[in-house]
Amino acid sequence: MFNLFGRRSAKPSLRPPRAPGETIRTEDAAELKAWARGRAFIEAFIEPETLVNEMSAVVVDENGEFIRRRIGGPKGIDALSKMLGCPVYDVEETGYPQRMRKRIERERILRKRAEQRQRREAFERGELPDTPP
Repeated sequence: MFNLFGRRSAKPSLRPPRAPGETIRTEDAAELKAWARGRAFIEAFIEPETLVNEMSAVVVDENGEFIRRRIGGPKGIDALSKMLGCPVYDVEETGYPQRMRKRIERERILRKRAEQRQRREAFERGELPDTPP
């Protein structure tokens, strides 16, 4: 069709905000370096860019502890590899490591147990869950 009043419609910006130069921001790089310092066997897993989030990396150590930070764009992958000196994988091809998934599950179970313990203690004190304090 034609535009009756000659106004152009604005093109929607469907790209997430990116780091300057499409590489790792300095604050994210500093946090990644600080986290990786003193840790043994670390690996990085690159998460793809979505409409909401820019490209990010999950760095996992030998115990399954991890940190997730934005890396901007494809240039950030090379910068991350050079900065940390660790292997870098595409999470869409390899998936997350088993040790990370086990740690997340273990922490979830421990968190649920702590919540149940608190509810049980409150119940034993006579604080019923249906009555306001």
